[in-house]
Formats: sequence, C-alpha cells, structure tokens
Amino acid sequence: MTHVYKLLFALSFSIVSFGFLFPMYGDLLQPAIYTGLVFIAVLGIVYFEDKIFPVINAEVAFCVGIGLLVGFGIARLLVSLISESKNPGLGLIVYLALGYAGVKIGHAFSIKPGLAIFGGSGGAGLQPYIIGSDKPEEIRDKILDTSVVIDGRILDIADTHFIDGPLILPNFVLREIQLISDSSDPIKRARGRRGLDMLNKLQRKGTIEVKITYTDYTDTREVDAKLIKLARDTGAKLVTNDFNLNKVAELQGVKVLNLNNLANALKPVVLPGEEIAIQVIKEGKDENQGIGYLEDGTMVVIENGGHLVGKDVRVNVTSIIQTAAGKMIFTKAIK
Repeated sequence: MTHVYKLLFALSFSIVSFGFLFPMYGDLLQPAIYTGLVFIAVLGIVYFEDKIFPVINAEVAFCVGIGLLVGFGIARLLVSLISESKNPGLGLIVYLALGYAGVKIGHAFSIKPGLAIFGGSGGAGLQPYIIGSDKPEEIRDKILDTSVVIDGRILDIADTHFIDGPLILPNFVLREIQLISDSSDPIKRARGRRGLDMLNKLQRKGTIEVKITYTDYTDTREVDAKLIKLARDTGAKLVTNDFNLNKVAELQGVKVLNLNNLANALKPVVLPGEEIAIQVIKEGKDENQGIGYLEDGTMVVIENGGHLVGKDVRVNVTSIIQTAAGKMIFTKAIK
C-alpha cells in the first residue's frame, strides 16, 4: 500500500499542476509536458522522503495531497463564479486559503479521523508533522516483538504512562507466541502462555491502545526480519529485549526501545562511601563473605558477613565493579 499512496500523491499533485497550467497556455501539449515533469519530480521526492523529509510518511503525503486537490478544486469553482470582479488578487487569496484548509484537513485525517483540525484542547492540529520544526518528532507506533510480550514488563510500563501508543502486535508475532505456548517443552509452554495472558491483560486494562496488524512478508520466514521490514515500512519504533535484534534493527535505521536498557538506566546509583541497608541472603564463595541483593537484583558482597546470613544489616559501600553480567557492589558491615 505504501507504493500506491506515493503514486496517488504524485498523480494528484500533477493534476493540480495541469489545472493551473492549461488556462495559461490554451493548448494541451505544453501543459502536458510540464505536468509530466512535475509528476516525475514529485514521484522522486516521495520515494526518497525518508532522506528529504524524515518526519513525513507516505500515508500523510497521500492525505495531504488529496486535501490540497479538493481545496484547489473548490477554490477554482469559487474563482470562476466571482470572475466578473476581474480581481486576480482575490482569486489568489481564495486559492491560498482553501489550499491551506485542504492541507490541514488532509493531515488531520492522516493521523486519526475525527481529530480536531485546528488545534485546541481536543486535537493535535498540524503540530506533530511540522516540516523543519525543532519540536519533538511525531508520536510513532510501537511494534512489540515476541521477547517483550513474553517478558511482560511492558504491562507495568504502560500503566505508568511512560510510553505512548498505540502498541502494534504483528499477527506473525502472535502466531509465534501461540506456537511457543503449544510447545512440548514445559518451560517454553509456560513462557508462551504468560505472553498470551499479558496481552489479554493489556487489552482489558485499556491503559494504552493495542492493535493487531495482519501485514506479513512472505519472502522471509524469519520473524526478526519481518519485524524490521514492518518498522521500516511504517516508520514505527521497535520494542524488544533481544540484544541481537536491537543491533540489526539499528544498523538498518530502525529506532529501537530496549526494555533491558531502560531497566539498567533506572537502577539506583550507589557510590563508594554510602551506607545502605541490605539483607544477607547466603554465604559467598570466599571465607566469611555474605551475599545480598538490591531490589533491582544487583549483587551486594558483604565482607566479614558470612555469619550474618538471614539478618538485615547496614553496610558501607567500598567499591563498585561493572561486569558483563551486571554491576557488583562490595561493602563492609557496619558494627
């Protein structure tokens, strides 16, 4: 459908151009030549829109083009009715006013039919897609992959309203989760069923809009490849926990929201010299060493804490080590 939108937009723009040029020349040849050049130029622009206008997608361009065409059509009718006034300035004003109104209406319907068109408390107006604006980019759909659905933390994040919607669930991801939930492996089966339960809870809560898309790509069987293609075609962001998918998607220009990165960024900051309260869970590998954990799962090693297992103690942070598996905090028990 993306190619159809782009072609229709170029055609609509060319028709508008022909309507302007024909009265100027009075014959068909010259307007037709110029209209063909306009068609080729516009088609080239819309096919390289991601490089020229990265904040506009094909659906927006199509709706804006149709709105512009309708606005100019109404303007032409009005100008022909008032042509007896012989006032070219008035005709220009009519074209500009109705052309602008057509662009606004077309853009509003490209976002969501029924939105308030001219801003105000009820709608978005033209703000999300202002060309050349230094304002934040438009709200984008978020595509969920299999790992993030099974993980389940997206449900809690949606409740906090830190992520906007809608959340897009591709049908091929849903099929993969169903296959996992029917697996003979009890661990995989439990993970798949947890993912389905999470989706049901997310839809019932209504905290954020969840939509299923049936767009598929038959040229590949790999779910990860399909997710990247879908994100590139729609301009959506990809929500995942998969490290490899994250890297491949970024290499192909897809914006990724990785929940593991978010969790790491939100871990509490502990500095050497601070005092913290910790429960000693078990003995460590070294002699008379205790092990505890912060609420986010960070391991805390307590020197001379082996005899404190099962107790809540206050410790002083001596050093912090960042490893491939995560962060480790070394402390001493305060007597």
